[in-house]
Amino acid sequence: MRQLLSTLSLVALLQSFPDVAISRGRLALRAIALEQANTEQPSDPITQVVAAKFMSNAPDGNFYPQRFVSRAELASIMVKAFRLDKRQAATKENFKVADVSPSNPAFNDVQIVLKTDIMKGYRGNLFFPNQRVTKAEALAIFAQAYGVFQFPDETVNEILASYPDAASIPAWARKALATAASEGFVNTDRQGNLSPLQPMTRGDMAFVLSQYLQRQQPQPQTPEVPDASEGES
Repeated sequence: MRQLLSTLSLVALLQSFPDVAISRGRLALRAIALEQANTEQPSDPITQVVAAKFMSNAPDGNFYPQRFVSRAELASIMVKAFRLDKRQAATKENFKVADVSPSNPAFNDVQIVLKTDIMKGYRGNLFFPNQRVTKAEALAIFAQAYGVFQFPDETVNEILASYPDAASIPAWARKALATAASEGFVNTDRQGNLSPLQPMTRGDMAFVLSQYLQRQQPQPQTPEVPDASEGES
């Protein structure tokens, strides 16, 4: 009986102050929805990308974030993250790649990135699968798969001007890096530098992919609060 009276008292109070109650109710429900979204998704970039199967741990179970990303590894990451194998171009006839034989674990992925024009080979039908990639190269390739925004040069310069080492970004990579930066896919050092000519590490790549993953997640829906006028006669 006491519980019933308490509930009725609360209802009466809310009816007395409908605008305040609705506002507070919406804020509370929104907070709950955001909290649920944050707890459902792992916050650590490495945990996120491994769970999404964009990247994997070494056979010993370690991720080795400081190891450099090779061209073959980047090809495999791009295929998984953007499902390049589902694109129509992936059905084209295979390229002749002298240094990536069919027995190479990355053979199919290398073929797919070449067919879809996400990555390019070198003269002599070479791919250099073990060659490390710089941050500029990796981000440019990532942006190519994501879709490079056709910003005018003035906008590109404005976006990149906030990075102290923007002058070191190669001309061919500026528009792609502006795309990645505008979408929040890049991470910097403590001084805010992009370090475009430094090798891309697995940890750096995990950060980029985790940001991309967050873009793919549906935003939590805030439950609707009934209108105060509902139920009135």
